Amino acid sequence: MKIEAILQETYNEVIGFENIGETASYIPELAGVDPDLFGVHISTLDGKSCGIGNYQEKFSIQSIAKTLSVTYAYQMLGDKIWEKVGVEPSGTAFNSLVQLEADYGKPRNPFLNAGAIVISDILISNLSNPKDDFLDFVRSIDDNNQIAYSRKIAQSEKEVGYRNIALCNFIKSFGLIDNEPSDVLDFYFTLCSIEMTCEELSRTFLYLSNNGISPKNNRELLTESQSKRVNALMQTCGFYDESGEFAFKVGLPGKSGVSGGIVAVHPDQYSIAVWSPRLNPKGNSYKGMKFLEAFTTKSRLSIF
Repeated sequence: MKIEAILQETYNEVIGFENIGETASYIPELAGVDPDLFGVHISTLDGKSCGIGNYQEKFSIQSIAKTLSVTYAYQMLGDKIWEKVGVEPSGTAFNSLVQLEADYGKPRNPFLNAGAIVISDILISNLSNPKDDFLDFVRSIDDNNQIAYSRKIAQSEKEVGYRNIALCNFIKSFGLIDNEPSDVLDFYFTLCSIEMTCEELSRTFLYLSNNGISPKNNRELLTESQSKRVNALMQTCGFYDESGEFAFKVGLPGKSGVSGGIVAVHPDQYSIAVWSPRLNPKGNSYKGMKFLEAFTTKSRLSIF
């Protein structure tokens, strides 16, 4: 069966599931999103492109942007970034303060909020105009100037970001944040507000299916070794304390966001993005997880 047919069959199956879960209501701008929207898009390295449902509707990619920020930092500084952030799964909530105490302020991995805040600090220290430069980097991956930040979402996150403020200040107390916490947090909230469609997201992430090289413009974003390591981090840490279950059921490197988006990649083959705003108890898209489990089972296209 062709991949487009499998995509359609899986979508038809999953859209009939009871849509349980809640939107990320603790961020006011996300609470107002229609919880029953559901879109999927797949992009393959051999040029196929297929979308179903609300795949052309913009949504804030939230923590999915952490993969792009760590890519940019890794590209600039190489292995030096691992001096300030680790590469181990956490087993705790994405905004937990608990492990930071035991680990002397060094976040376990760059996909935890604490880790992404450290990566944000690194970028601020190495970019002349951090927000503009980062957005230009993201746009350049697929030559897409339509990608933009959402000021409303960034402001909404800033207004309720008390735990992230605590994380940043706590890390600063250990000397692992170089810049002013207010500047680091402003950049962090902004990068999480980037909006994309499922189609834009799947196309943007194709570089991680292609050994770090953008198929759009043949630009090397990461070396082959670096791309392998970012994929390994997504496989082990991309879904917070549900990462093991995602690996077990889906079998792909991926990254989720609390807006209900998920992107997953199959090295040498494809990138796929799913969006459904209702979240399961672990903070990942309920239907998104169900869809990807069914899709890789039907297509037999996982890495295991």
